[in-house]
Amino acid sequence: MRGTKQSIPVLRLLRALQYKEIVSIKVKRLKICCNPFYLRSAYVIIPMQLNLKNPLIFFDLETTGMDTVKDRIVEISYLKVSPNGMEESKTMRINPGCPIPAEATAVHGITDSDVANAPSFKDVAKTIARDFEGADLAGFNSNRFDVPLLAEEFLRAGVDIDLSRRKFIDVQTIFHKKEQRTLSAACKFYCGKELENAHSASADVQATYEVLKSQLDRYPDLENSIEFLSEYSAHNRNVDFAGRIVYNAKNEELINFGKYKGQLVSEVLRKDPGYYAWIMDADFALNTKQVFTRLRLQAVGK
Repeated sequence: MRGTKQSIPVLRLLRALQYKEIVSIKVKRLKICCNPFYLRSAYVIIPMQLNLKNPLIFFDLETTGMDTVKDRIVEISYLKVSPNGMEESKTMRINPGCPIPAEATAVHGITDSDVANAPSFKDVAKTIARDFEGADLAGFNSNRFDVPLLAEEFLRAGVDIDLSRRKFIDVQTIFHKKEQRTLSAACKFYCGKELENAHSASADVQATYEVLKSQLDRYPDLENSIEFLSEYSAHNRNVDFAGRIVYNAKNEELINFGKYKGQLVSEVLRKDPGYYAWIMDADFALNTKQVFTRLRLQAVGK
C-alpha cells in the first residue's frame, strides 16, 4: 500500500545461543527516497563472539630471526579480549641488544635505527607479564615460534611467569588442518579481504583474531571453547614449549628427539646419568633445560 511502512519479517535465526547468528530475511519492497528498491533475499552475518572463561590474548612477535633460542624480539603486539567482550591492544618496539639482520628487516621492515631508543625486553618484561597474567594465548604459528621465543625472553629477563598453565590456540594449525594456507590467504579466505601490512605485528595480530572468529563461523565441528580449540590446534602435548619433551597417553613425559626419542625421561635419566649434563651444556632452550631439571629433581625424589 502506498505510503505505508513495509515490515521485514525474520525467517530464520540459526544458532543464536551458540553465538553463530545467521539471519535470513526477505523483503517485498522498500521505499528509499521515493525510489522502489527490490531485494529478493539478504543474509546478515553477525560476527562470532568468542566464548571465553579467561581473557584471551592474541599476540605476534617480530624478531631478529627464526631461532627461538638465539634470536630476539624487536616488536611485540597483542590484543587482549576479555570475557565481557572488551578489547585492549598494545604494540611495543623492543631493542634486541644486537644488530637486526638485513634478511629480517626485509620481512618486517624494522631497522636498527627504528629500535635504537626503544626499551630492552628486560625493561618491559614485567609490564608484559602483568598484561598476560591469567590469560590464555592465541597466535598464528604461535605454538612453534612465538610462545617458545617469548618464554625464552622472560627467562633471560628473570621474570617468573608460568605460561604452562595457560591454554594455547594456534590459528595456523586450525587453518592448516582445514585449508593449509598462509595468514594472508587465511585472511582473504575467511574474512574476504586482503591483509594490509603483512608482517606488521599489529596487522598480523588483528588478522589472526578475525580469522579465528571466522573459522568458528565456518566449521560447525569447531567448538567455541578455549579448551577444545587449544587441544585442536596442538601438534603434540608438549611438556616444554619447544616440544623436546611430550606427554604420552598416560601423561608420562617422553623424549621427543634424538636417539632416545619415544623413551620415558625418567628411564633415560636413570640409565644414562650423563644425559642430563649433556642437555645442560648443549644449545637447548632455557625452558627445555628448566623442564629437564624439574623432571630430574622429581626422579631423584622418588
